[in-house]
Amino acid sequence: MFNPFAKKTDPAPPAAIQASDLSWTQRLKNGLAKTRQQLGGQLSALFGGGKIDETIYEELETILLTSDVGVSATQHLLTQLRHRVKKQDLQDTTALKLALKETLLDLLGPLESPLDVRGHQPYVMMMVGVNGAGKTTTIGKLAKYLQAQGHSVLIAAGDTFRAAAREQLQVWGERNDVHVIASESGDPAAVIYDAINSAIAKKIDVVIADTAGRLPTQLHLMDEIKKVQRVIDKALPGAPHEILLVLDANTGQNAVNQLKAFHEALGVTGLALTKLDGTAKGGVIAAIAHLGQQSGSQIPVRLIGIGESIDDLRPFSATDFIDALIDD
Repeated sequence: MFNPFAKKTDPAPPAAIQASDLSWTQRLKNGLAKTRQQLGGQLSALFGGGKIDETIYEELETILLTSDVGVSATQHLLTQLRHRVKKQDLQDTTALKLALKETLLDLLGPLESPLDVRGHQPYVMMMVGVNGAGKTTTIGKLAKYLQAQGHSVLIAAGDTFRAAAREQLQVWGERNDVHVIASESGDPAAVIYDAINSAIAKKIDVVIADTAGRLPTQLHLMDEIKKVQRVIDKALPGAPHEILLVLDANTGQNAVNQLKAFHEALGVTGLALTKLDGTAKGGVIAAIAHLGQQSGSQIPVRLIGIGESIDDLRPFSATDFIDALIDD
């Protein structure tokens, strides 16, 4: 995890930020190394040539399951892949690789919808998730990302239960020259209410409101976060404009359960999938996509985190993600 308590350095100028974009593809591959080794490495051996038969499909099923794609999403992918193979009359496993990439793109493509904060001022984002998902660090990186796009940002330290969260956000704020509204009162709704009013008065573009981590099974805490949501709407009717659920990719299929619970309680509008660099379970993104497909309510992956650098939080691109996992 990136250490915001490290010595403050001057923010990179716009030219440097653009230059870093040139290496994003390689950084994405590096960040997905563990999943790439688990998924891509085995696929390379599988697609080395030979006849497409039932054994190939069985091996592919095992590879997908061990990459945490999940049973339902795996069956969906295999069904679609069989259909594509038959339609295109593919015979050799070397052609199966491209077919799989195309099938994955069909599944993951609908998740691709970058965050757009231009519709409201202030644009209010409510950050939610379980303890340890990487919410606080994601907020710091997101603030930096939005600033690089030319937006002014204010952070509301609404996690009043964990003192370290407030302190960490304040250091992020000092580092990035972002104002942080914080309080030790213990009332997260009041902190966020004050932050929104401050943003309105100062014509700030984006408010990022942190909330305390909680498990979906902690019903009293889920009720409390619903209260925060209502208070935000009172402070600025129609807000929050984005409810961003931060999911730790290391949790694999449990991330799908978290998504179900938080969406039922709050109506999640976007996802940030963090810590992809520390896990071989990056296939969970396919399970998330399939869940949305089944429910008819696709929740986009706004951002992915693939490293400790402040620039390692970027918008999700289905094509880039698939290319980083599976070599051409």
